[in-house]
Amino acid sequence: MILVTGGDRSGKSAFAEDLAKKVNGNVLYIATAKVTDEEMEHRILKHKQRRPEYWDTLESYINLAEKIKNAENKYCCILLDCITLLLTNLIFEYSEADDVEKMDFMKLENKILLELKEIAEICSASKSEIIIVTGEIGLGIVPMDKLSRYFRDMMGNVNQILAQKANEVYFVVSGIPMKIKG
Repeated sequence: MILVTGGDRSGKSAFAEDLAKKVNGNVLYIATAKVTDEEMEHRILKHKQRRPEYWDTLESYINLAEKIKNAENKYCCILLDCITLLLTNLIFEYSEADDVEKMDFMKLENKILLELKEIAEICSASKSEIIIVTGEIGLGIVPMDKLSRYFRDMMGNVNQILAQKANEVYFVVSGIPMKIKG
């Protein structure tokens, strides 16, 4: 399993795609983004245009551990882009409250971390080459609002779980990948 991390617009997805192109065989691209507005629709379109036409795409963020397990025998490479959007989607999918002040962050975190640990286990044991893209969001200031602080903390925990299971980890800065593990 290869983990590719970096800040927003760092070039991490393009680098992960380049790694996937080097794998000899078919590729499944798992896209975790969902269209929430016109800007997000444009971002998704740019990512789609960059991918080779012969790659298969699965647009999903629910039950990914099971979907990866089912796909690993059919694909030489599975590229999961990205964990940051997956986490965002799961927070709002699993939250029982619309109001941030009423969200049970401990319950959410337990459920989501269990799911992400399962994804990490399946990916690290897979016979397919697994490449996971994730955002490194903990390098800035402490956010002012509760939801942002919670998200930053959970993202850091998730990234640590993934990095521990990964054989290789790359940190991408300004389009330059640096191998930090493996």
